[in-house]
Amino acid sequence: MLSNALKKIRLFHNMKQNELSQSLNISNSYLSEIENGKKSPSIEILQNYAVIFDIPVSSLLYFSEQLESEGKISKSFRIKSAGFVLKLLDWSIKNEQKEGKG
Repeated sequence: MLSNALKKIRLFHNMKQNELSQSLNISNSYLSEIENGKKSPSIEILQNYAVIFDIPVSSLLYFSEQLESEGKISKSFRIKSAGFVLKLLDWSIKNEQKEGKG
């Protein structure tokens, strides 16, 4: 889930993958692997995301922490709520793109 959230944040900010990879000082292919869940981002990369997008690192980690943690809320609910937030980001991205085209 973290990889998907990181990609959505980039898209929400209308940033191309190569622009973000340059800002993060990593290769475009490495960023692609992170966003596709093939590689895990380092703490340093997450801290750089936080600076670039003005988001606390804790917010970046929220989705994965909720899915992995054992607590009073069922795993099913955590998955559905994280999925809902990602769908909300998708909706917001699509609306931003429509407004930019219109």
